[in-house]
Amino acid sequence: MKYTVVIQWSEEDCCFVSSLPEFSDFIVQPVTHGDTYEEALKNAQEVLTMVTEVYQQEGRYLPEFHDFSRLVKL
Repeated sequence: MKYTVVIQWSEEDCCFVSSLPEFSDFIVQPVTHGDTYEEALKNAQEVLTMVTEVYQQEGRYLPEFHDFSRLVKL
């Protein structure tokens, strides 16, 4: 799936939190978390799978992929 997963360290929560910006109208951000970056990514992938299944079950169109790379200057 070509969707964005944003993972950031949260000092407040003492863990990595992840969000799915393309689905911000459907779910409250952040989506999930993990004690490690890898765990946060794995959990975000699971949430992404669940959210897309709900969209399909409800007959909703999946959101378009947003190319955030142009916002990042290397």
